[in-house]
Amino acid sequence: MATTTLLQRHAGEGETIAEAIRDCLDYGKDPEKTESGKYISAYECDPATVADEFLLAKASYAAMTGREQKKENNVLCYQIRQSFYPGEITPKEANRIGYELAMRWTKGRHAFIVTTHTDKQHIHCHIYYNSTTLDCTRKFRNFWGSSFALRRLSDRLCLENGLSIVENPKPRSKSKYRNYGEWQKDRKGPLSYQDRLRLAIDTALAERPADLDEFLNLMKRAGYEVKTVRGGGISFRLTGQGQERFTRLRASTLGDGYDLQDVLSAIEGKEKRPGRSERKISLAVDIQAKLVAGKGPGYERWAKVFNIKQMAAALAYIQDNNLTDYEQLAKKATEAADRFHVISEQIKQTEQAMKTNAGLKAATVQYAKTRPVFEQYKATKYSRKFLAEHEADLELYRAAQAEMRSLLGGAKLPKMDVLKEEGRKLTAKKKQLYGEYQKARRDMQEIVTIKANIDTLMGYTEPGRKQEKER
Repeated sequence: MATTTLLQRHAGEGETIAEAIRDCLDYGKDPEKTESGKYISAYECDPATVADEFLLAKASYAAMTGREQKKENNVLCYQIRQSFYPGEITPKEANRIGYELAMRWTKGRHAFIVTTHTDKQHIHCHIYYNSTTLDCTRKFRNFWGSSFALRRLSDRLCLENGLSIVENPKPRSKSKYRNYGEWQKDRKGPLSYQDRLRLAIDTALAERPADLDEFLNLMKRAGYEVKTVRGGGISFRLTGQGQERFTRLRASTLGDGYDLQDVLSAIEGKEKRPGRSERKISLAVDIQAKLVAGKGPGYERWAKVFNIKQMAAALAYIQDNNLTDYEQLAKKATEAADRFHVISEQIKQTEQAMKTNAGLKAATVQYAKTRPVFEQYKATKYSRKFLAEHEADLELYRAAQAEMRSLLGGAKLPKMDVLKEEGRKLTAKKKQLYGEYQKARRDMQEIVTIKANIDTLMGYTEPGRKQEKER
């Protein structure tokens, strides 16, 4: 069962910012805990130089915004601890899920590093993300209830990957905040009027009404009073149940898929409602293996019905897509997988270009800010006294200069306007690719699952090889 903790990292008493950042990151990257760095992944930063990159981003933030924070209030970075149930997950998979959690939590706006520790019985991840955004113009704004939101996001990821979650967490003793279990329990009360209305709409549309009038008649039969409002909208009120105000049929009130246009489209059969997803296609269950593992007759009955549904969905898919030949099905599965990997590689290349672009912009700003100090230092003929008084600025100057040389590789430094325009184009390209990536992943998962179920149905052990059926 995965558990999560969200922590803030500040500089301690007598500790510099650089020491504080390096201290926590070095613990996360400990070779003895990560099997010599085998289970470390990062986004928009290099694990070997992540501490220096975090520091440079903070210096750029101060230079670009002019904002300064008191030491005790300055959050240097945030740390997420995600622990998994012993024996339920591999270190590689844990690192992948930790990376996905960090990406969804930060929305790709903050550099982060994910280190997976295997030195304990339970595999766990330490996720460190920079409090400063990648463009160095803002900082992460922590909010009330962030721990609950993080926990819900982690639970969702675990459920998506077939992992267990803590359904009834123990309360924290002597805490002024509600624990996660109490918070979830409060949400499991009676259905709201909006929940009831959504269910009634789903039930009415399942009857496949011929037009809007028939749909409204079905809603009236379900106990709803119907009112037409200004502009052609429609509102409903449940009669005899204590509801005083009408509820408007619109997405902003009821959610995606419950707008008047969505309902009309569903009635006309033009398109699928955005808020309603089709049944998920899953791999067929190996019933015999499960029974040997100790599953009872109740499970067997459920599994048989489940497998029939999945096989029906598989056959419907190949008919809808005209894949009546097995070789066509196998070819489409291969093409879907290839497309997914091509887009994944394009995203990686774009992210690397964005990293270089952001690094150049940050280094350029820092270089411009500290260059006058270096010129004064040179004018004093490298005075030791001047060096002692301005050592921090001179160190930042050298770091920015070294960063630019490393990123440019001998090329000429573009103007800041050019770098900004390039950054905007890369951001737009990544957004477009990520949309294609999501669709390609869904298509690949669907066709690969369909093919696996067809293999089971037809008795194929390998693509193109038919297994003799027992007579």
